Amino acid sequence: MNKSSLISFIDALKHIEAHSKCLVNTEEINLSDALYRILAIDITAPINVPPAANSAMDGYALRHAEWLPDKKFPISQRIAAGTVPTPLEENTCARIFTGAEIPQGTNIVVMQENAIVANQSVSFPDQPKLHENIRPKGQDITQGVLIFQKGKQLQAQHIGMLANLGINRLKVFKRLKVGVLTTGTELIHAGASLQKGQIYNSNGPMLNALITQLGHDVNSYQHVPDDPTLTEQTLLEMSKVSDVIISSGGVSVGEEDYVKSVIEKNGHLSLWKVAIKPGKPLIHGNVFNTVFLGLPGNPSSTLVTFHWFARLVLSICAGKTVEFPKGFAVAAGFARDRAITRDEFLRVTIENNFAVAHSQQSSGALNAACQSDGYLHIPAGEKIVIDKLFTYYPFSSF
Repeated sequence: MNKSSLISFIDALKHIEAHSKCLVNTEEINLSDALYRILAIDITAPINVPPAANSAMDGYALRHAEWLPDKKFPISQRIAAGTVPTPLEENTCARIFTGAEIPQGTNIVVMQENAIVANQSVSFPDQPKLHENIRPKGQDITQGVLIFQKGKQLQAQHIGMLANLGINRLKVFKRLKVGVLTTGTELIHAGASLQKGQIYNSNGPMLNALITQLGHDVNSYQHVPDDPTLTEQTLLEMSKVSDVIISSGGVSVGEEDYVKSVIEKNGHLSLWKVAIKPGKPLIHGNVFNTVFLGLPGNPSSTLVTFHWFARLVLSICAGKTVEFPKGFAVAAGFARDRAITRDEFLRVTIENNFAVAHSQQSSGALNAACQSDGYLHIPAGEKIVIDKLFTYYPFSSF
C-alpha cells in the first residue's frame, strides 16, 4: 500500500476488516453478568417456548365440537397458571386463567366476557373459533432452533430470551482490554486550572466512554505531551497490558506529531490517511506486537473515526460479529455546489423529513455532534442538491 496517498473510505473499512482478528479467549459466566458480553458459541433452544399450550385469556376451555348456542357446560375443574390440569371431561368446560396450561382434549378458550355463568354452569351464545385464545406449544421458540449465533453481543432482551429458555450459564469471550493514549502538550484534564495556551482534553474522556459503551474494558488510560521518548515509553507499557491500543493525536504530518514515527520504529504501519472529512490522518497497524489504531486529534475527527473505524477494530478483536451501522435514505434540506474529493460526514438534524446541516462543521468543533441527530454521508465527488437523497446514519446506530 502506498502510505503517502489517501485510501478511500470504503477501501479503508475493507482493509481494517481484513487485517483484524479475534484476540480474546473464552470464559463461562452467569446469565446475571451477561449484559454486553459476546457469545463464544451458538445458542440453540433446549426447550419449546411455551413448553405446553396455554391460555391467552382468562376464560373457559372446552371442546369446539361440543359447543351449541344454548348448551350449558358444568365447570369440571379450575386451572390457575402454574397448576397441572387433568384431561377435560366430556361435555364440560374448565375455568382457566391467562398463562395456564390447556387441559388435554381442549381446543378452544372462550374469554370470560363472552360467557354467561349461572348456577355453576356456563353457556357461550356466540360460536367460538377453533383454537382461539390458545397459545400453541413452541409458539415463540421451537426446541432445537438456532436462537443466537456466536459473536452476538447480548442486550437486555437477549438475556430475557435466554432466561426464558432456562439457560443460566454462558460461554462468552473475555472482555477486550483497550489502552487509550491521548497526546498533546497543550491538553490538560478537566478540573485543572486552565492556563494561557492550554485547552481541556475532551478526547480522553470521550474515548473512555465510547469504549465502555461498546462493552469493552479500558484497562489503561494515559496522556503524554508531544515528546517522542515519553510517547514510546508509554506505548511500550500499554502494550504489556492491552489487547488493542487506541490513540488520539500525533498522527498527522506536523513537526510535533510523534505517534506515527514511534509506530514505524517499533511496529508496522499498514494504513495511513483516509479520504474522509473530518478524520483524514488515521493510522492502523501494530506497535510492540499490539494492535494499534491512531485517530486524529481534533475532537470531531476523533468521534467520526472512532464510530467508523475504531468500532470495527474493537468488534472484530473482541469476537463480535461485524455489524456495520444501519443507515437510510434522507433528502438533503440544503445545497452546496462545491464537491470535495473525500467522503464527508456532516453532522445533521432531521427536520420535517429533511436533513439539515449544523452550521459548524469544523473538525475541532464537538458541539455540532451534541446538537445533531447523526451523520449525513456525502460520497466523494458529489454535490449537495436540495431533495437529493443521501444515506443518513443516526448516532444511535453506532
